[in-house]
This record gives sequence, C-alpha cells and structure tokens, in this order.
Amino acid sequence: MSLTEINFDGLVGPSHNYAGLSLGNIASASHKGDPSYPRAAALQGMAKMRRNLSALGVQGFLLPLPRPNRALQNALSFDGTEAAPLRAAPWSASSMWTANAATVSPAPDTADGKCHLTPANLITMLHRAQEWEDTKAQLDIAFGDRDHFTVHDAVPPTFGDEGAANHGRFCDTHGAAGVELFVYGRPGGKFPARQHEQASRLVARQHRLSPDKCVFIEQNPEAIEAGAFHNDVVSVVNERVLFTHQEAFADQEGAYEAIRAKFPALEVVEVPSAKVTMAEAIRTYLFNAQLITLPDGTMNLIVPEECRESPSVWAYCEEMMASAKSGGGPIHKVVPVDVRQSMANGGGPACLRLRVVCDPATVDPRFQLDEAKADRIEAVIAACWPEQIDPADIGSEALAKSVIDARAALLDALDLGVLA
Repeated sequence: MSLTEINFDGLVGPSHNYAGLSLGNIASASHKGDPSYPRAAALQGMAKMRRNLSALGVQGFLLPLPRPNRALQNALSFDGTEAAPLRAAPWSASSMWTANAATVSPAPDTADGKCHLTPANLITMLHRAQEWEDTKAQLDIAFGDRDHFTVHDAVPPTFGDEGAANHGRFCDTHGAAGVELFVYGRPGGKFPARQHEQASRLVARQHRLSPDKCVFIEQNPEAIEAGAFHNDVVSVVNERVLFTHQEAFADQEGAYEAIRAKFPALEVVEVPSAKVTMAEAIRTYLFNAQLITLPDGTMNLIVPEECRESPSVWAYCEEMMASAKSGGGPIHKVVPVDVRQSMANGGGPACLRLRVVCDPATVDPRFQLDEAKADRIEAVIAACWPEQIDPADIGSEALAKSVIDARAALLDALDLGVLA
C-alpha cells in the first residue's frame, strides 16, 4: 500500500454569507452584515485546489452540506419573529472549513493499522454544531473501505471538539509512524476555548493511539483572547517542522520540550513577536497556512494574499526564504493565494483543508479531484452559485430555492445523489 498525504478541501457552498456568528473570530465579527459573493468564494477555493493538485499530484474535496437546514429551523420553532443570528444559523456555509470536519489519525499511528477519523462535534457554536452528522455521512462514503478506515461518531457533546484545527502530526515522512499533537484551551476567558482537553484525549483513545505517541499542550489563553480561536491560527505542523508564533502556547518552551521528548527530530521555526505581532499574525493568517512537502522534498508554505500585503509579515517571509536558500531553514518558498472571501469570515488556506494520509486507491474516487472534474465543478458553480448574498436575503424562500437547486446540480454532476 502506497501512503501519501491528501488534502481534502471544502467546496464553498452556495449559501456562503457573513452573519458574524462565530464569537472570538475577529474577521467574522468585523465583516458581519457585509454582502458575500458565493460564486467568487467557490472559484477562489477551486483555484487553490487546482494549484495544489498540480504541485502534489493528488487532491480531494468534500461537498457543501444541505442548506438551509430545515431540521434546525424546525428545532428552533421558527415563526418569523426569531432573532437574526438564529435565522442565519441554518444557512451557515461553515462546513467549507474542513479543518474542522474531523480529526484524522493515519494507519501507521494506530494499534489496528487503520486510518481513524472522528468528526468534530463543534458544540461551542450553534451554526457549527449542526454539521457533524452530515459530515459523517460524507466521510462514511469517501472513506467507506472498512479494511482501511474507521469512521467514528463525534465525541459526546459534553466535550467541545473542533477537529484537525487543533491537531498536528510529526513524522519523518508522511507514510511513517508519527507523533500526534493535540492542542486544547482552558475555559474562563472572554472568548470560548473551543477545544476541550478531554475531547482531545478521548479522540486519541478512540483512535487507538499509544500514549507514548501523543502530546497534549495548552494553547496560550492570550492568543485565544486575541482572536486565535483555533490553534491553526498560530501554528502549523508538517512532517518534522513546527512553524509557530512565539506566543502560541501557554508554556512555549515546555511545549517544545514535550514534543521533543517523543519526537527528537523536531525542527521549530518560531516567528518572534518582535517581527510579527500576534495581532498581525491573526489579521493576515500567516500560520493558517498549508505547509506542504513537494515531490522533490522541499517545503512550501501556502499563505493568504494578505500576507504579501503586510510589510512586517512579508519581510519575515522573505527572510525565511533567504535562510532556506542558504541551508538555514526548511521552508523554501512562500506562495500567496487569493482566498479573500473565506478570509473575510475568518478562514485561511489551512481552514479550507483536511489532511488525510492514506493510499489514494482506498478512497472513493468521486471525492478525488482531477482536471476534468474540476472543470465540471467550476461549470456548476458558474451556472448555479449566487453571485451575491445580502444580509436581507437570508431566510427568503427565493434564496432557499436557489441554494438547494445549486447543491442538487453539483451532486448530479459528481454522481453523488446519495447525499441529497
């Protein structure tokens, strides 16, 4: 079996809108009530996927969930007098951020030699807590080969779990056995700590991971209060490399020591606060990036275009690339991409992807991208996705019909009507 890392990006749904539902997400709050552009958002996401397909030779995707969610509307007893946030929640397109879809432990790490996936319960936010069962339905199909995958139910709702946005994996190569990093927050700040420690530990046990191969670390509460609502806003892991802000963890040096104790090959690239402030890191999403290993063994960092527009962030990126060129660092190239529609809701390149290490031959091919399939998807987006959604549109039956019909057209184009 040939193991490789596949990035599964979320296709941006036709109901993509800015309702500002995510407490602690500074970008989401600051764009609340702005018009959104679902068609542009989806095409930006597709362009990113095409770029990675070309670079890596493999790329997956997950589909938008059914919206508006009629079951949630019924559960909330809608009668036309509900508050705007309640009205908007069943329309949320936040499943596009597949970093929150699940936590994934590849087969080399698990006791039974299978890849384990646990969909995140996302209970902290109503608009996200509705996702996991529909997400699991997709995971059950995409990873339906039970000889190679186990797809669990979400952890009990007592414990908040936000998936791979608070999880990383260190390894010598993607197909080798690794050490898994779980980052959690402690409650009590002005913004909720969405990843609970016990949720992380439960996932690790459920995935049959050896305690000797797991590290549990607390996120810096000051980072959460600054707007780093997930750990992937302040750090990202790829193979032996941890690319992180100086203020990412509650005990920064202790975090490094805990990881090195179980993964001695750790290579830390720490960005000093003096060069990139926490506020600027969050504004530009420098760390909410895809750190990928190319076929030639070099690493690229896929960042939002906003990084190139920030003098301090881009100066650091140029310094980092120059260092790698002279043999002084692992990140050889920083590649900006345009995901502005996602960024305005608080999601950068890393939010849009779920990393799964597996043999591509074991994954349902309907969830794997190629150029012809990308053409079909983009044709549906161009023909069916709303060009613009204004806040006043949310809740209208005209928009509901448009969104439902658009998703149905996509399912038909991909032979995935089973998810209708």
